[in-house]
Amino acid sequence: MSVLTVTGLSQRFLDKVLYQDASFQVNIEDHLGVIGQNGVGKSTLIKILTGAQTPDAGKIVWQKHLHVGYLDQYANLVPGQTVIEFLRTAFSDLYRKEAKMNQIYADYANHPDDDLLAKAGELQQELEAGDFYDLETTIQTVAEGLGITAMGMDHPVEALSGGQRSKLILAKLLLEKPDMLLLDEPTNYLDVSHIAWLTDWLQNFEGAFIVISHDFDFLENVTNAVLDIEFGQITKYTGTLKQAMRQKEADHETYLKAFAKQQETIKKTEAFIRKFKAGTRATMAKSREKQLARMDKLTPPGTRSKAHLAFPYAPVNRQILVDVNDLVVGYDKPLLQPMNFSVAKDQIIAFEGFNGVGKSTLLKTLLGLLPAISGNVEIADNVVFGYYEQELHWDQPKQSPVQYLEQRFPALTQKTVRQVLSRTALTSEEANNPLTMLSGGEQAKVKLADLMLQTTNILVMDEPTNHLDDDTKNALREGLQQYPGAVLLVSHEAGFYDSSWVDTVVNVEQLQVKA
Repeated sequence: MSVLTVTGLSQRFLDKVLYQDASFQVNIEDHLGVIGQNGVGKSTLIKILTGAQTPDAGKIVWQKHLHVGYLDQYANLVPGQTVIEFLRTAFSDLYRKEAKMNQIYADYANHPDDDLLAKAGELQQELEAGDFYDLETTIQTVAEGLGITAMGMDHPVEALSGGQRSKLILAKLLLEKPDMLLLDEPTNYLDVSHIAWLTDWLQNFEGAFIVISHDFDFLENVTNAVLDIEFGQITKYTGTLKQAMRQKEADHETYLKAFAKQQETIKKTEAFIRKFKAGTRATMAKSREKQLARMDKLTPPGTRSKAHLAFPYAPVNRQILVDVNDLVVGYDKPLLQPMNFSVAKDQIIAFEGFNGVGKSTLLKTLLGLLPAISGNVEIADNVVFGYYEQELHWDQPKQSPVQYLEQRFPALTQKTVRQVLSRTALTSEEANNPLTMLSGGEQAKVKLADLMLQTTNILVMDEPTNHLDDDTKNALREGLQQYPGAVLLVSHEAGFYDSSWVDTVVNVEQLQVKA
């Protein structure tokens, strides 16, 4: 049974065609993953489906009375509201019924009336049918599963970080249990254990969902169908992600053969027309010309550019570049126990642990962006840090990537800037578009280009894989492996790093200061 039908969808974004006359259908049993390179229009598709954006052409038909839940990262969080109060808004209708029932009982105590008692009984039945008296347990289960309880259930929502805010909004959406879910990069701010919890939850979700994610391990575990967006086309495959990729490759090979065969036919036909157009076989040549004009010509197969990332290195003589002594990090109070460790000049260290435990705070303290509560960090002479911050924040969002990097590196020529942007697989059109108009993945590539224009000997990478497509993640992994200097890495994607190239893995959770 279809819950969503999309026909004739077309959308152009500036000079880029995102989709051209695309059609697909979502059935009630579909757990659908959306894949594609950065900037192909995955998030735009979700906006179109929710009505937040009107397409250039096409028809979107939802099943009537379908409750659709959308992971909106910009949902309103009321200042003064606590985490638990926000999560309870997922059941606001039930809480209103409880308040109404309690008021009826209060009225009944002052003015006994059988009609009032009957109304209260009806409300009581509705509350029981909605599992109202188990709601606090349900909220606690989801909050623990996504790591929200670690924030503090009485924590004010306006004080949450971007990652914490995203987790909270996701938790409320799951608690609402809509008929269909629309999720855009739900794992971006989740650590490994919370991704595993979400995976299990989605596997058991009885409705349909559409999920955008660049975490292929996650998609492989939660989807039974895939929407692939590439070269202006949207193709639906059934089966797991691996099965979809095999089918896509087979379809691509078939298309290449068909295109090559058609090109050969066109070439021979055109040669025949040129040879006999003015001779005795002119009638036949004219007929062939009409056939050629009526031919449904296949579009030339596109070629996807891939990123090639390399980070310039500044040689340094010292063996130990950073020496950490009894370091305590945090804001008003310590987040982690005192730490002692050092960073060698070619050492790669990965920090893992749930979101909010203090990984980013640790990195910022090492960089000197935050003061230490106690202890110290000794930095060797001639150490130059390169810092990839996970937040996509721009002081001048209307600047293009070219303008941004020219301002950052005024000594460089525009040609050099464009060459480096090109090596991240950004097109020349994307390099000229305003930063705020780029997708999350395209913005992340601008930040990588920024690092590629710096000469460093320690790269500090805070969740660099967020928003990146699989090709670019592979290029980033290779670039970090080939970098001669030290790397301090935070990533929630355990599949991005392993012992083959990471020297040390530090579990930050084990250093957490318990409240």
